[in-house]
Amino acid sequence: MLAGTLRALLRAALAVGALSALSALGVVAAAAQTAVDLQLVLAVDASGSVNEERFELQKRGYVAAFRSPQLARAIGSGPARAIAVTMVQWTGPALQVQVVPWMIVSDAASMERLAAAIAAAPRQLYGGGTSISGAIDHALALFGAGPFSGGRRVIDISGDGRNNRGRPAAEARDDAVRAGASINGLPILAIEPDLETFYRDNVIGGPGAFVIAAASFATFADAILKKLIIEISDGEDMRPVAKASSSPDNSSGD
Repeated sequence: MLAGTLRALLRAALAVGALSALSALGVVAAAAQTAVDLQLVLAVDASGSVNEERFELQKRGYVAAFRSPQLARAIGSGPARAIAVTMVQWTGPALQVQVVPWMIVSDAASMERLAAAIAAAPRQLYGGGTSISGAIDHALALFGAGPFSGGRRVIDISGDGRNNRGRPAAEARDDAVRAGASINGLPILAIEPDLETFYRDNVIGGPGAFVIAAASFATFADAILKKLIIEISDGEDMRPVAKASSSPDNSSGD
């Protein structure tokens, strides 16, 4: 009888100990989550209209931006003094590749690691249409997949054409906004001079959403640096954009 009671007490003590250990592990896991001011998905157009020269100009623009002292100051201006960044190449509705994994950027060394990762990422998509909606849907699914917590969730779409594959861009935009993300746009006007209007009406959305257009691929670097500084700086400073009606969508082209 006594032996049975002792065994029961021992089992209870072991159970309590196991629960305490699991609880402690949970606390450690939560502590391991790095707080960030911004979770940023960089979605880069790799459709057929973007030839190798243009693609490299885009990539070099991002690399230069993350080596900029101005951007370093912007990253250091938030409460957490850190952001999380990933990069995606996109073309058609189901053609997206995460070419740079989520990386936490908080100082000069981590900025250089991200810049180097972007520079080393090869082009993985060629053609397949221009599905901005597919890019938004894919980007939205990436949030919450890294070892960080908090911060605004922003999808940064750059491209040189209208949505011409998949569902309307405005539908994907509205779904992303309802899920708590903001979408900013960097239209490249080399092929479609009125693309900025399409982005304003169909692509951007959420608190503080904005468009910064690049007149050509050659001016992309200046535009992306300016855009990233605004995105990374306090979101309260972003110019709010009212929800706009949709422009004609899914036009032909690549």
